[in-house]
Amino acid sequence: MFPAVSLLTTLILALSIAASSVETRDSPISLPIARRLSTSGGTINLLQHNQSSAAALKTFGGNTFDRRTDIIAVTNHAVSYIAAFGVGSPATTYELIVDTGSSNTWVGANTSYVKTNTSVNTGQSVKVTYDSGFFSGTECTDTVTLGSGLTITNQSIGVASTSKGFCGYDGILGIGPVYLTNGTLKNSTTTTILAVTKNLYSQGPIPQEDVSVSFEPTTTRSYTNGEHIFGGTNATKYNGTIAYTPLTKTHRASYYWGINESVTYETTRFLAETAGIVDTDTTLILIASSAYSKHQSATNATLDQTTGLLRINSTQHSALENPNFNIGNVTTYALTLNGQIWSRALSTYLGGSHSYI
Repeated sequence: MFPAVSLLTTLILALSIAASSVETRDSPISLPIARRLSTSGGTINLLQHNQSSAAALKTFGGNTFDRRTDIIAVTNHAVSYIAAFGVGSPATTYELIVDTGSSNTWVGANTSYVKTNTSVNTGQSVKVTYDSGFFSGTECTDTVTLGSGLTITNQSIGVASTSKGFCGYDGILGIGPVYLTNGTLKNSTTTTILAVTKNLYSQGPIPQEDVSVSFEPTTTRSYTNGEHIFGGTNATKYNGTIAYTPLTKTHRASYYWGINESVTYETTRFLAETAGIVDTDTTLILIASSAYSKHQSATNATLDQTTGLLRINSTQHSALENPNFNIGNVTTYALTLNGQIWSRALSTYLGGSHSYI
């Protein structure tokens, strides 16, 4: 299990899918991202949800039928980031979870799939299992609309006849490596499905296979405060230059957008270089238990039994140092003071108290 350390304050992610690291600034393809705290079942066990996500990512075994530049506005499954996505002509709009940890795109969990004259049923059965649920149904190809009218033709879309665990969402926009679609079609264990980013590049709207994600903290349950960009970056979302790091070759993490990193706190390295996964469907930062214990000791934090997160008082909060994430032995990113804590305005949704940090 991977105990949680903290919540990312601001994350700008440039996942370079292509071999080139040429930077394309101000891509025209942008989707707004909305952050949504789901409390349909009462208080949420965010830690348990995130640990389940990590366990599912770690145990991915490959080919089995039962597994899992435009700016798009994005919202954050306990906490999810949601993008609006049009399918068909005329398009029906679906609210999809943006997920770098899977690669199938599918609809129909909440809003039913609407067939139009661009819909083509391939006759293939499709099924993907996730940590939080699953969907099964049929594969269609259809026209997909992103952002301000940009379209992709003949995009593979899963049409759910059955789904579980996606209450309030219409499905998933999968932007992980194409390899993750292996085995999701019932009649083939080796066929991959071309994901949205791959088709955007091959059909010409974007100059390279890059995906950038930006999202920020919020003190409200639902708020459009992020961006999903295909084919480039938004220069207003970061300072300085983007640092590139190779994808990890470490088993398991190499199936995903995996990177090598280490973590230091003050002068102590409490996590030696290891492989991790960049996953937009995981809200908290999760680290190895041994490193978590060292972090707890260094901050003098105590375990809050209600939320499962570490708790500190205001004096301890003021004394916090910035943990440094050293990615690929190239660049160090500091996690700032308020980036290390859960929003106190949202504490009650975890069963906690506004007076606790």
